[in-house]
Amino acid sequence: MAFALTISAFAQQSLMGGQTAKSPEINPDGTVTFRLIAPKARTVQVTGDFIPPIPANMNGMRMDTPATVNMVEKDGVWEYTTPVLEPELYSYVFKVDGATTLDPSNIYMFRDVATWSNILIVSKEKGDKGDLYSVNKVAHGEVAKVWYDSPTLGLSRRMTVYTPAGYFDKGNKTKYPVLYVLHGAGGDEEAWPNLGRATQILDNLIAEGKVKPCIMVMPNGNPNTSAAPGEWSAGMYTTSMNAGAGFPPAKAGIPESFGDIMKYVESHYRVLTGAANTAICGLSMGGGHSFQTSMLNPGKFGYIGLFSAAASVPNDAAQKAQFEQRMKALFAAKPKLYYIAIGETDFLYQSSVGLRKFLDENGYPYEYRETSGGHIWRNWRVYLTEFAQKAFK
Repeated sequence: MAFALTISAFAQQSLMGGQTAKSPEINPDGTVTFRLIAPKARTVQVTGDFIPPIPANMNGMRMDTPATVNMVEKDGVWEYTTPVLEPELYSYVFKVDGATTLDPSNIYMFRDVATWSNILIVSKEKGDKGDLYSVNKVAHGEVAKVWYDSPTLGLSRRMTVYTPAGYFDKGNKTKYPVLYVLHGAGGDEEAWPNLGRATQILDNLIAEGKVKPCIMVMPNGNPNTSAAPGEWSAGMYTTSMNAGAGFPPAKAGIPESFGDIMKYVESHYRVLTGAANTAICGLSMGGGHSFQTSMLNPGKFGYIGLFSAAASVPNDAAQKAQFEQRMKALFAAKPKLYYIAIGETDFLYQSSVGLRKFLDENGYPYEYRETSGGHIWRNWRVYLTEFAQKAFK
């Protein structure tokens, strides 16, 4: 997942007198043209999630790997035009003589773990995925970076909190349901707002009347860190898939400490409490945290979403017995929704198969959503979109 990024903007500006190419150019027919000014380069390629990935099998697990396409040079400008693209948010980088670089003509980008990529949005009509992920002319919610104390972890920690449009209006005393949204391994409290476009998704769906106005809480899921890299006292360290590597071990896990998050939210915001007004969902590691947190707190969450979740049935007899007891208590509380979603080439697919087999054998109700593709943000944005529309109904 990680690229060694080399920022070529300064070199390119000095080489071409500060000129940049028009890139990316979203064409009327739905194709996209990428350009890079690099007259001294021998080869230039573009790699992005608009290119069909290369299927791979890693130690028995299915996992797609990125593909690249060659760009064509004319008068020092390298160019590539895609086939017609479906509405979506896409990410990409260039490779110049094998070195990965961002597009100096595109200021729009995001960080995934330690990797920066440029982004673009393709939209063809109102309501498609590209439109849903865009900032539109609708009422916007407020997004705050909030610090809370976690006695369980012994840390002051940061999370991102979205409050719906109108929350801070004078005289508004409305209480709102709460949606907790958890990130995956290597991520932090900035992952869902940035890579997941979670705030745009909620703004647009609430404006369309498809989602009930709610408070959305996006915590940091690394229990031995306080915040995103560079945003706490540890300084500007380099993160990795194991975001807590190099720091003292956590005193507890996120599921065990989740009550600290809920206590802060329920004491600082106008919150409707109870299972009917409380939802939790997450991707990958965050799906595992949602899985575990809901089991530890039967009756607390009425809506539970597992997106490509690191969740499985234990093999150890003692652990399986405890797991069965907790799942029995969870479903005895009758959650309104237990939602499982995963891509058909996700490396966690077989874990999902095992979990669904257990649920079926015990008659525990759930909704299942399977999509194409693997362990990717393109899927997780879809799952959040669907889950949010099912919650609080």
